Amino acid sequence: MAETRSPHILSTSANLLGICFIVRTSLKKLNLSDSSLIDEFAVVAVMCFMTSCILSFISMRKGESISQRLEKTADFIFLSGLIVLFVATILIAFNLIS
Repeated sequence: MAETRSPHILSTSANLLGICFIVRTSLKKLNLSDSSLIDEFAVVAVMCFMTSCILSFISMRKGESISQRLEKTADFIFLSGLIVLFVATILIAFNLIS
């Protein structure tokens, strides 16, 4: 029996999606979103994690052949979101963006 990653992708994407929303809301409340690139990184990460959540949820509901394709796509998009957050963290750590 093949191991499915969809439940793991769904739960982790949903958690990271919540964190991105907190970052975005904090920047808006502090009026820092106009002078910072962090807001744009957060938006891209939100899009990646939301897409990953949707695809992994759908993959749990579909047949095996389409489920595997959706799961792989969700996995790739999830990894893309992680890379966006990693790049943003590195840029913040080295004071390249404020």
